[in-house]
Amino acid sequence: MITAPARSILFVPGDRPERFDKARASGADLVVIDLEDAVLPERKAAARDVIHDALAGLGDPRFVVRVNSLDTEWHAEDVRALAGLSGVAGLMLPKTERAGDLSALQAAAGGKPLHALVETVAGVLNLAQLVTAPGLVRLSFGTVDFQADAGIDGDAAELDTIRTQMVLHSRAAGLDAPVDGVSTDLSDDAALARDTDHARRFGFGGKLCVHPRQVAVVNAAFLPSDADVAWAQRVIAAIDGAFGAVAVDGKLIDKPVVDRAKRLVAMHRRYATVD
Repeated sequence: MITAPARSILFVPGDRPERFDKARASGADLVVIDLEDAVLPERKAAARDVIHDALAGLGDPRFVVRVNSLDTEWHAEDVRALAGLSGVAGLMLPKTERAGDLSALQAAAGGKPLHALVETVAGVLNLAQLVTAPGLVRLSFGTVDFQADAGIDGDAAELDTIRTQMVLHSRAAGLDAPVDGVSTDLSDDAALARDTDHARRFGFGGKLCVHPRQVAVVNAAFLPSDADVAWAQRVIAAIDGAFGAVAVDGKLIDKPVVDRAKRLVAMHRRYATVD
């Protein structure tokens, strides 16, 4: 498993077991097997059995599973079927709105790591409480469902206030940087790269993907550019053993600049071992 926070989070339908390992081979940092939106109601029980059989024999945790939401008839059985599986690295809860939702899930899931999908107005308004839930490791932004719930048409600047809230609450709680929502146009790689760069500049650390072809674009967009890495290396070299004011590329540098340079170099090294 990747040790750095996942950049590309790829969904795969829970009733298509032949795609599970293909999804892992796509280069995605994390694969989420989906029991919710990707599976028709009449197939949910069968999909649950498929996932159980596929993951029960794995010796290491490889997949996160998105269970059905708390208010559905399938949720409790989803959790019971998955709680003891060694192949399940964590559970993702859709439509997370309260810390209590996650507390109940963690207790039922035997302490597995939890990913909260925030996709309702109530979930956003309760972020300060939600991020305190035990077992929570990361927030993901369900932009499509949130737009529908909030009555908002656009998913770029129209949602940036929400993005900022998710980043700040995640940071304050010590969680990994949150994950931005999907880009639904599968044919426009340039637009996907712009969307991902937009999320990165707002402080997000990953993006949800709905097709393997999106993975490489998302992974690349979260990497520091060669120019950024070279700049960061110059900054770190300049401060090594230096006293007093130090300038790099004609600009004075101070601690926040040095800290940013160190973060860029660390990110470059982490992901260089994965890609």
